[in-house]
Amino acid sequence: MTFHDVRFPTDISFGSSGGPVFSTTIVSSFAGYEQRNINWMDARCRYNVAYGVRKAQQLEALLTFFRARRGRGYAFRYQDWQDYQSCSVTASPAATDQVLGTGNGTQRVFFLRKTYISGTYSYARPITKPVAGSVLVAVGGVALPVSGYAVNALTGEVTLTTAPANGASVTAGFRFDVPARFDMDAMATSLDQYGLGSALDIRVVEVAE
Repeated sequence: MTFHDVRFPTDISFGSSGGPVFSTTIVSSFAGYEQRNINWMDARCRYNVAYGVRKAQQLEALLTFFRARRGRGYAFRYQDWQDYQSCSVTASPAATDQVLGTGNGTQRVFFLRKTYISGTYSYARPITKPVAGSVLVAVGGVALPVSGYAVNALTGEVTLTTAPANGASVTAGFRFDVPARFDMDAMATSLDQYGLGSALDIRVVEVAE
């Protein structure tokens, strides 16, 4: 198994920089027209966690975490403080936040996703690492009891106890982590003075896990 179900220290990720990255190939003509080819349908987030290291204790925690992951060897959970729940970061998740699908009378398995809407366009992001105990589910706008569904926190799979009726909307609210790994096998850090620590360039990249 190449994934460790453990979260990167959140007090370090809180001060980190980064965000989503896409891959696009652009071919330009002499007249200035462009042909843009989308290479990735889903973004891969990239972060630099060095900015979050301010104390010697954080530096020690980072080194311990890096050694335990064997550098790039094992992936882990990473909380992106800019985007870590089904709603705005200033709100609390609700069972009606995100649409997972529509019932057909027999289907009981649905997968978590977060949809980003801009004008008439949208982008659906698969959520594979929900935070355990954070997922709320509703069918037809009515919240289900915890006994009405089961959540796989390693895949984002939601299994309902009873199949929703035909046409019933299945929605969910949740918090989630990003599956990620270090993008380096060597770490450069320094203890500047007693009680203070720093890291120069510690890169983390999202992976498909």
